[in-house]
Amino acid sequence: MKKILLIVIDGLSDEPIPQLGGKTPLEAAKTPNLDYLAKNGICGLAEPTFYTAIPTSEEPHFALFGYDPKKYPIKRGIFTALGAGMRMKSGDVALRGNFGTVDKNFNMIDRRAGRIIGTEPLINSLNGMIIDGVKFLIKNAGEYRTGIIMRGKNLSPEISDGDPHYEKLGKRVKKIVPLKKNLKTTFTAKVLNNFLEKAHLILENHPINQKRRKKGLLPANYILTRGASSLIKLPSFKKRYNLKAGCIAGKILYKQIGKMLGMNKILVRGANGLPTTNLKGKIRAAKKYLKKYDFIFLHIKAADSLAEDGNFLGKKEFIEKIDKNLKLLLKLKNTLIVVTADHSTCSLLKRHCSQPVPILIYGAEKDSVKKFSEKDCKKGKLGTIKQINLMPRILRLVETSCL
Repeated sequence: MKKILLIVIDGLSDEPIPQLGGKTPLEAAKTPNLDYLAKNGICGLAEPTFYTAIPTSEEPHFALFGYDPKKYPIKRGIFTALGAGMRMKSGDVALRGNFGTVDKNFNMIDRRAGRIIGTEPLINSLNGMIIDGVKFLIKNAGEYRTGIIMRGKNLSPEISDGDPHYEKLGKRVKKIVPLKKNLKTTFTAKVLNNFLEKAHLILENHPINQKRRKKGLLPANYILTRGASSLIKLPSFKKRYNLKAGCIAGKILYKQIGKMLGMNKILVRGANGLPTTNLKGKIRAAKKYLKKYDFIFLHIKAADSLAEDGNFLGKKEFIEKIDKNLKLLLKLKNTLIVVTADHSTCSLLKRHCSQPVPILIYGAEKDSVKKFSEKDCKKGKLGTIKQINLMPRILRLVETSCL
């Protein structure tokens, strides 16, 4: 049976950029190796699976593996908390937190506090706070991110997000409200709002933030929460598909997605999810571990982050860097190589967006596509499919190519 290598380039696709001559960063990039795979494979587009206003990171990823987010209540909180090394108990509510910046009127200035790093002293000032019998456990989840666990009685994950996501900055931060009216949701929202108010007072006057202001840096004086979730268990990837799987990723979220599906984590030195990530090491590891595993999930993050910062030139250059390192895979035998994205990230909007994402599948059939891009993949043999249907399509191609 053929091995499967799924390469997910986070936020790969985009909208046309005037400064790039009306091309997307992918269209403008020089990608001879991706083009080679496209020319010798089949292409198409996938419509991201999501049930929120715009695609999140977790929903489309689970859809790529054939898990419908509508059937499984998959939210960011649990992945961030578990990925940060926290342990959840039955009855806990986990949240993803961002250190952000607000002004004196609680208007949002920056959702990531200037992408602050070194937040441990800030976290230590809040960790262990108890409000109305509910204990707040907090741990760093990378850069400005935190995992938060609310531990106590009568808690519910059915509460709103405080994070404004990609709404226009300058608006007042949102209060947490119950999504369903009952005693548990009302209590959970009230306790969390009280925590956020107290946390703001502590953070506003914290020595770290006083130093940041003196240096002209944004203070991390507010916590934006989202993705409230309780402890859930998903059916394993191995049992579902009878495939032994490994996961290669730099960021906590994607490692945790793999872990929750029962994929074995493959560590690569220097894999950090940033534009400086060790791409060569990640791709070499994928090539090496295909001897051991039937399926490898290789996640590459930075195209998404660069687009969220509006850095379309950086995104184009990073795509070219990915392409250069993909040369190591061109002579792989007995392997189906799939390259796609979880969602589009629009550089001009600086956020995730809902446009279809390109797909190429190399190692089974061929079509007439000559270049790997949003526009060209639209003409491919795969057509436009639902993201949730990609995994069954891959498995059918594996079966037919082995006949």
